[in-house]
Amino acid sequence: MSKVRTVLVTGGAGGIGRSIAEAFAAQGDRVVIADRDAAALARVAGELGVGAERIDITDAAEVAGAVERIVAQHGPIDVLVNNAGLLSLHGALMELPVADYESILRVNVLGTYAVTQAVARHMAETGNGGAVVNVSSIGARQPTPGMGGYESSKAAVDAMTRWAAVELAPHGIRVNAVSPGPVLTPMLAEGMPEGSEARAAWESRIPLGSLAATADVAAAVAFLASDGAGHITGTCLPVDGGQLLT
Repeated sequence: MSKVRTVLVTGGAGGIGRSIAEAFAAQGDRVVIADRDAAALARVAGELGVGAERIDITDAAEVAGAVERIVAQHGPIDVLVNNAGLLSLHGALMELPVADYESILRVNVLGTYAVTQAVARHMAETGNGGAVVNVSSIGARQPTPGMGGYESSKAAVDAMTRWAAVELAPHGIRVNAVSPGPVLTPMLAEGMPEGSEARAAWESRIPLGSLAATADVAAAVAFLASDGAGHITGTCLPVDGGQLLT
């Protein structure tokens, strides 16, 4: 009988995060979702029947305290999924305010770092190993005009993934990332409905001809956290329908 793992998913109240939480829960894992939106967090946790912890990942002290509470309530953390991120601020290089860029970096880079650091310390202390999966983006490797602030933050996440993989390997902790292309979240589907010119333009860039479903990303995350990926660390796995090939 396989071990029941404790899995922490940040940004778990959103579209991709929810699918990731669902994928681990379906495997019988003990899932805790974290988010700074308390109302959405309570609603999604109730719908999925999983644990919940409100966390602002940009506050390192708050993150450390939350990790302690999660361990006390749910047991040692075996899997961390760094899914929380900021995608709402965009702008061209000569127009994006420095303050907006700083906000992007604070959430996507420093927030991911703070959670990884706190959980890695816990995993190393328990001595049970573990797995960390970061949610990055193919934008880290394929730039889109007007999205450079977000995309450069994800390039930092890719570098952090490799950094953490090298340093945490002696503790038996594997660190990988998934790099989605455009994902059909509820928000994206509302803004780019099927049949719209914007949706068709995106799909025309993808060899497989369609946007990724949130479940596609969740399946890749679950794989990288599984024993089946037991000898994989430091990789950034595209989930993009082949878009990086174009």
